[in-house]
Amino acid sequence: MFQFMKKGGRVRMVVIGLLCLGIVVCFSGCQALGFYRQAIAGEYQILAHEKSISDLIADPKTPPKLKAKFEQVLKIRQFAAKELKLPADKAYLKYTDLHRPYVVWNVNVAPALSLEPKTWWFPVVGRASYRGYFSEEGARHYAAPWEKKGWDVYVDGVEAYSTLGWFSDPLLNTFIYEPEADLAELIFHELGHRRLYVNGDTDFNESYATTVAAEGLRRWFTASSNPKAYEEHQAAQAHDRQFVQLVMDARQELEAVYGDGRLSDAEKLRRKEEIIAKLRARYAAAKQTWGGETGYDHWFAEPINNAKLNTVSAYYELTPAFEALLRAQGGDMEKFYGAVAALGKLPIEKRHEALREYLKEKPPDKSH
Repeated sequence: MFQFMKKGGRVRMVVIGLLCLGIVVCFSGCQALGFYRQAIAGEYQILAHEKSISDLIADPKTPPKLKAKFEQVLKIRQFAAKELKLPADKAYLKYTDLHRPYVVWNVNVAPALSLEPKTWWFPVVGRASYRGYFSEEGARHYAAPWEKKGWDVYVDGVEAYSTLGWFSDPLLNTFIYEPEADLAELIFHELGHRRLYVNGDTDFNESYATTVAAEGLRRWFTASSNPKAYEEHQAAQAHDRQFVQLVMDARQELEAVYGDGRLSDAEKLRRKEEIIAKLRARYAAAKQTWGGETGYDHWFAEPINNAKLNTVSAYYELTPAFEALLRAQGGDMEKFYGAVAALGKLPIEKRHEALREYLKEKPPDKSH
């Protein structure tokens, strides 16, 4: 019976993959076909090699550290379903070791003198400001022509993603060993996408899921008997907020330069380099107050451009508005999801405008 059900699951996966490929055939050329073939093959590799975590916990050959992580995930899933009203369903009940550090590599592209990201259209999910590949080689091969055209390009390794409920997403070696806070935050974030996703609006979706994850983590640690871990996380969060603010400030300066019609393109490019150099200097100064933490050194170690800056804004630009929206619902997650869903039905410009209206709300009085 188990083998039959497992085989049936794989057949369903292939059928859905072929259906997506059929849709693409109708609307795309050879390059798109190649992209979707690798996407289907990549998803198949994940699902075809997954193993039940309950079986792995019972298996004496499973390393104790990995077993402990599986047991931790089971508690996180249960908390997500009960306290955050997230659809855990069968997600994260299986495990796949991909034997590589990232599950996908995203290609992000933007013009050299604009922060407006390049977007791509995909079946089911609509437009997105990134294009994912299951191999770094495939991602860099696609990115190369954009670089030759003079566009800003950033290839970013990603540890996890959500199939939005199409499949039961498994745990992966790419993130299973993350610290408790990071692991819980990641699972809350991805389950947030399973609960609600608005086609064609990357910034809205990622800021929403980031808000869900942050609220989930706050509640997780409040219910936890590990105050030290919460204190460490709060300190890390303060540094995260500082980093995000540095990036957002740089973006604001760049937008002013790019929109200045009095400047030549050559002058805009020169000022762009100055602003990025200033961003690096500001980070170096901020890091001096962090007690030796070097968490963002890897981000600054590589070139910084418009495409790379956009990957930060996608997750955080609208987050304060979502946090205000959650407060307006009294912290009630069901009401919050309902309000977000209602916003998702609006045209994108009106959606963002209506969301930002919540920033004008008076924050709650915390003195009582």
